[in-house]
Amino acid sequence: MRQSRLLIVIGILIAFVGLGLGGAQAHFNLNLNVRVFQVEHTEHGLRLYMRVPMPYLVAGERGPIGDDGLPKAPPYTTNRDEVQGLMHLVDIDALKAGSLGLGQLAAQGLKLEADGKQLRPSVLAVRAYPIGDQPGFATLDEAKAAFSTGAVFPDNVPEIYVGDTLVDVLVEYDAGGRIASYALSSTLDPNIPGQDKTANAILDYGPGGVKVFRAQGLLTEPVTITGSHASAAWTFIVEGIHHILGGLDHVLFVLCIVIGATGLGSLVSRVTGFTLGHSVTLTAGFLGYVPSGAWFIPTVELGIALSIVYAAAVAILTEEGHPARERTMFFVTFAIGMVHGLGFSFVLHEILKIDSPNLWQSLLSFNVGVEIGQLAIVLVAWPSLLLLKRLSATAWHYSRLALALACIVVAGYWAYERVSAVVDSL
Repeated sequence: MRQSRLLIVIGILIAFVGLGLGGAQAHFNLNLNVRVFQVEHTEHGLRLYMRVPMPYLVAGERGPIGDDGLPKAPPYTTNRDEVQGLMHLVDIDALKAGSLGLGQLAAQGLKLEADGKQLRPSVLAVRAYPIGDQPGFATLDEAKAAFSTGAVFPDNVPEIYVGDTLVDVLVEYDAGGRIASYALSSTLDPNIPGQDKTANAILDYGPGGVKVFRAQGLLTEPVTITGSHASAAWTFIVEGIHHILGGLDHVLFVLCIVIGATGLGSLVSRVTGFTLGHSVTLTAGFLGYVPSGAWFIPTVELGIALSIVYAAAVAILTEEGHPARERTMFFVTFAIGMVHGLGFSFVLHEILKIDSPNLWQSLLSFNVGVEIGQLAIVLVAWPSLLLLKRLSATAWHYSRLALALACIVVAGYWAYERVSAVVDSL
């Protein structure tokens, strides 16, 4: 009895430690962490059309604290002390007076290498938009069209925060001839919470057709762009793996499936139901066959949290000798998988658009990555529990109970937070 109480307390403590971990607040808000690179091959090298949230370009340029107690504003920005803290606004006058300097910040932060040599950039044009007012950028034609207007920034915007601004930059790289393959990386480091989750899409319009590459983070490690469709698909598989393994809510649900299974057949049935469910809605959600109201995404996130509470409760009931019928659990995990699949689709939609090239290859590859990540969790958790059961049935019993309770505490807290988000969206 003492051992069981100790395990339960440890599980709950772990849960509360996890809840206490939060990102520090920063002066720059990263309201969008998606970067898109459209790369056109020319007779002399490459032409890069880049869309990037403005904080990536200027946050790393903050200067020292001045006599007024405020840091020197980065280029093309101004500071203002507000109730929520020091905020940064776009210096619209400076932007309209000469925007190519902002483009230089982008070009200097990118590295394109071909045949072991770094290509020199030439900034041709810059455009900036409030987030939500930007033109399409899903294809090369849309990217070109974004630079067809003469306005550097809309005239009807009196002021705007840096975090609410997107910047398009057109850069040319002269290599003296055509380029078959190259490596793209970035040295931009805005030092803002959430930047490690940056979603990068690289669309290459080279020989052999369009290839879409996906990478997460600041691109400190080069992404090698080749004419291989398989290498492009692999980047989406990797991102699918990263998404499920890096998303604690999905990890906890799969873990609850494992600890709630009564045997190998039970485990296979439940995992299969979950897989089929999220495969359906990942595609349907991405294609837009879901409600578009502001309430929908917070509601899905709430549903994901509640699904973990439910799955953990099922695991506890199983421990108490009241296992659910497997046919029922197959359909339940299928339904819950549909909810989680919508969450996967929201992430994918940040990068891909319905008119993006190679759409179905990217969708399938991302889903395959999710399945691999899910299988990895099962292959670690299930054998570990079997080994623990062989060593000590008592420890196995109470460890499962402690894990289930910890999942309920964590997911219950998430549900509490997400209810507020749903209410605010109505």
